[in-house]
Amino acid sequence: MASFGYPPPTGFQQPSMHKEMPASKMELHISCNGLKKMDITSHSDPMAVLHMYDKVNKKWTESGRTEQIKNTEDPQFAKPILVNYFFEEVQKIKLSLYDIDSPQSSLHNADFLGSIECNLSQIVSTRKFVKQLGCPSGSGGNVTIQSEEISNNADSISLSFKAQKLDKKDFLGKSDPYLDISRANEDGSFTLVHKTEVVKNTLDPLWKPFEISIQSLCNGDFDRTLKIDCYDYDDDGSHDLIGTCTTNVRQMIQANDGEISWPCINKKKQQKKKNYVNSGIIILSYSKYLKGYSFVDFISRGLQINFTVAIDFTASNGNPNAIDSLHYINPYQPNEYTVALLSVGEVCQDYDTDKMFPALGFGAKIPPDYKVHHEFPLNFNFSNPYCSGMNGILEAYQNALQKVQLYGPTNFSPVIRHVSRFAAQEANTGVANAYFVLLILTDGVISDIDDTIQAIVDASFLPMSIIIVGVGNADFSNMEILDADKQRLSFRGKVAARDIVQFVPFSQYRGAPPHTLAKCVLAEVPGQVTAYFKMKGIAPNV
Repeated sequence: MASFGYPPPTGFQQPSMHKEMPASKMELHISCNGLKKMDITSHSDPMAVLHMYDKVNKKWTESGRTEQIKNTEDPQFAKPILVNYFFEEVQKIKLSLYDIDSPQSSLHNADFLGSIECNLSQIVSTRKFVKQLGCPSGSGGNVTIQSEEISNNADSISLSFKAQKLDKKDFLGKSDPYLDISRANEDGSFTLVHKTEVVKNTLDPLWKPFEISIQSLCNGDFDRTLKIDCYDYDDDGSHDLIGTCTTNVRQMIQANDGEISWPCINKKKQQKKKNYVNSGIIILSYSKYLKGYSFVDFISRGLQINFTVAIDFTASNGNPNAIDSLHYINPYQPNEYTVALLSVGEVCQDYDTDKMFPALGFGAKIPPDYKVHHEFPLNFNFSNPYCSGMNGILEAYQNALQKVQLYGPTNFSPVIRHVSRFAAQEANTGVANAYFVLLILTDGVISDIDDTIQAIVDASFLPMSIIIVGVGNADFSNMEILDADKQRLSFRGKVAARDIVQFVPFSQYRGAPPHTLAKCVLAEVPGQVTAYFKMKGIAPNV
C-alpha cells in the first residue's frame, strides 16, 4: 500500500479459493477450407472471431481473434484463441469468419463469410471438431477447430533463424522466403504455431528473432516433433514450398551453444531427381530458453499487491449537493464513483488481511487554508491516510465531499508520481515483494496530458500499474491514448517499457452486475505483473 513516508501495514492473503476457477484453459486452433470468395478479382483476407454467450447479461461477448491471412479461401490460422473450459457449465460459442481489409478494421465494415454455433464441450470432447459454416447465401465452407489443454508452463524460448542457398522459385528474381513452424498432433497432423515475416528477393534470408511460449510451441513436450516449412511468398496466395525439415525443442535449445542446421528437403524434387541433395539449409543461429512464471506463482510466494485509490474532486463533477452532480450522495441509489469503487475494491481487498487502504483525492481546495491540492488523503490525515476496508474509503469519500471545495484542474501526474516514488523504492530491492496498482476514478479531460504521459512512461519501468475508470459522459479520448494498446507511449524519445494503463468507461457497464466492471478493470493486471518481473529477470520468492 502506498504511504506518505510511514511503513505500510503488513498482512497478505491469497485470493479466496471459493472464487470461480477454470477447470481447464484450452487453446483453440482454427482452420477453414472452401470459404466463400467475396471478390471476383481477388481472394479473401480472412480472420476468425470467437464470441462466448454471457448468460448473466444474455449477450454475445468477444473472447478472441486470430490473425488475418491474405489471399486465401483455405486459411490455417497460427494464432490460437484461449478459452476457459468449465466442465460443469454449458458454454455456448459462436465462431465467425470475416473478410477484412486490415486487422484493425471494424467488423461492421468487413464482409461476413459465415459462422457456426456450438457448445465448447462438443469441441473439447472431439478434439478435432468439423462443421459447415452457415452464411446468408447457403454453405460457406467448413471450419475445423482443434482443442488442446495447455500446460501451466510460462516458459518461453527466443529463436533466430536464417537460411542459405535456398532454391530459386521466381523466374525473374530470386525467392521471397518465409517459415511456417508447426507442432505435431497426436493424430499425426500438424498445427501451425508461428509464421515468420517474408524476406524479399534473397536465397540467403535472415529472419527477425522472435520469442514464443513453450506451451504454444510444444505444450511442454520437448521431444514433440516440430515441422519447419520454408515457402516462397507470392502476392496471389499461391505460395511455393521450397522445402521442409523437422526438429524438436530439445534440439533447438542446443543452439544456445552455437548454430545448428537442417537440410531443407523438397520431397517432390527428391523423388524426381537422382542427384538431389537439398533445397537449401535452415539454420538456427541461436536460441535462449527463458524461464517464466505465472501471476499465481508470484502471489502464492508472498508478492503483495498494493492498491491506492485516487478520486477526482474537480468542479466539472458538479456541485455535490445538486442532484445532477456525479458526486451527489443519493441515500437510495449510489453514484457512479461509489459503484466503481466498491466493485473494484471488493476484488482488491482480498489481497490484504487487515483491509487497510490509502485513499487520495485530487483537484480540490481543502481546509484549513483552502489551497488547491492535487494529492491529498481523503481522511485529511497526512501521516496516516489509510482507510479501513471499502466502507472506510466510502465514508472518507463522503465526508470529504462535505469539507472540500471542488476546483481543478484535472491533473493526474501528481498522484501517479506519488505512487511511483514507493514503487521505485521497491524496485531497488530487486525481489518480488510488492507490486503497486493505482486506481484513478475521474470524470473528464486530463489537464496535464504531457506531464501525465511522462509520468506513465517513467512508471512503466517500475513495479506499477494504473487503472482508470471514466465516470460520466465526458470526452475520454485522451484516456484511450494513455491506454496505448496499439502502440507504446513515449515522451521526448523515451519509450515506455511496457503497457501499464487500463482504461474503462463506466458508461459501458451501467445496469450490468458490478462484477463485470471489476473483471474488465483488473483484466490486464496479472499480465502486467508478470511482464514487469520478466523484464527485470526477477523470480518469485522462495
